[in-house]
Amino acid sequence: MSTGTKYQESIFDRLFAALDLGPVSSSDNQGYQSLRTDDDDDHHENHADTRAMAAGEPEAQPTAAGEAVITKYPSEANKDTTINQHGSAASSSSSHSPDAEAEAAAVEAGLSQLEARNVHWYSYLLTVDFWVIIAIGQILSLCITATNTFTSFLVSVNTNIPAFQTLFNYALLVLIWLPLTLYHYGPRKWFRIVLRDGWKYFILSFLDVEGNYFTVLAYGYTNILSAQLINFWSIVCVVLLSFFLLRVRYRPLQILGILLCCGGMGLLLASDHITGSNGGAGPNMLKGDLFALLGATLYGVSNVFEEWFVSKRPVYEVLSFLGIFGVCINGVQAGIFDRHSFEGATWNAQVAGWLIGYTLCLCLFYSVAPLILRMGSAAVFDVNLLTANFWGVIIGTRVFGYVVHWMYPIAFVLIIIGLVVYFLAGSILGDSKKPWLGDNQKEGVAGLGTAKLKAINEARRKGLAGGAEGQA
Repeated sequence: MSTGTKYQESIFDRLFAALDLGPVSSSDNQGYQSLRTDDDDDHHENHADTRAMAAGEPEAQPTAAGEAVITKYPSEANKDTTINQHGSAASSSSSHSPDAEAEAAAVEAGLSQLEARNVHWYSYLLTVDFWVIIAIGQILSLCITATNTFTSFLVSVNTNIPAFQTLFNYALLVLIWLPLTLYHYGPRKWFRIVLRDGWKYFILSFLDVEGNYFTVLAYGYTNILSAQLINFWSIVCVVLLSFFLLRVRYRPLQILGILLCCGGMGLLLASDHITGSNGGAGPNMLKGDLFALLGATLYGVSNVFEEWFVSKRPVYEVLSFLGIFGVCINGVQAGIFDRHSFEGATWNAQVAGWLIGYTLCLCLFYSVAPLILRMGSAAVFDVNLLTANFWGVIIGTRVFGYVVHWMYPIAFVLIIIGLVVYFLAGSILGDSKKPWLGDNQKEGVAGLGTAKLKAINEARRKGLAGGAEGQA
């Protein structure tokens, strides 16, 4: 290995260590899901025992819908358990508990069974996961289309408050997901997570808030065609960041699928230009294009960061912290930049209804997005959203009187074909197996959509889970 390569890897290793992206020890392999300290026992013991007895699975403790992990709570004999700087149990007795070893063996056996299947180039297309990803992607696209429609309604009555209107979404995320997080963790453990990882969640929330803000802001200075072309940069950012930071290696068919989807998006934009629906010249094209470029970059980084989070943490934890810090950041931003917009804004029952519709659709988007990030990837997430423009035109023809160009159906089909080609690799697990979680996904959480949970369920179906009954 050359000196330059060693130096490059050293830089990446330091970056991984700073963000806790690198390999972890066996004591860290359960993450937050199986972490139980002595001062948490009194708060959680009764709830855990009740849930275990009701499910009839003493070995598997469900933490939420789709968030199940085999855990072992410390007994009186393990009072010497300590917590290291990452918040994981550091004693050898807890890190090598029989239940943790049984889970690791079940995951390894399950992955071996799944990956040993005789697969063809089209095998993944016949799985339920593929069609679920396509369906979820279209639901997310419809949510984006709905939020854009409600925003258009608001702007039409001179209520242009991009930061303030998104504030309610983050508040709703807090109301939904924070109580669930506190129920499972308790105040003490939740506060320790804030002290330990709060800065990471702050970065994630900041990227998300600013990505939303600058993308909406760009449409006020440039035309729609330019803004959407620049939004392609988010896909480029996702691919590059996943390759260098998360060590994802894309196959030729995956690159071809992404290019086909981008080609379909290009047809959509071309038809917009032909029909003159791109908005024409903007007030300040250069300024708007720069805002769009910045927003696309922030979106790409935040999508990759969120994929890493939901692969290692429960969804309720990620969304609750995203909401908490999102409210703080967005609230400050709205107070600074949206003050003057309130003076000339229209406020009536109709505007309130549009704000409620915008908030509900965006909250659904945020709540469902982690599933496609687990079952697929940030790249699949961004590519799926390309179809939002097609649905936007369908809404436009019914609501705003737009005329559909003949290129639109062709573009939509091309995007769907691109998604199909992306998965023509023969892997039965698709993108759900994350390379940064280790060969046996030991650093990941066994949550809904993850390869780890699929492996555990497969091992139990085959009777290889060490006597554990049922499915996680």
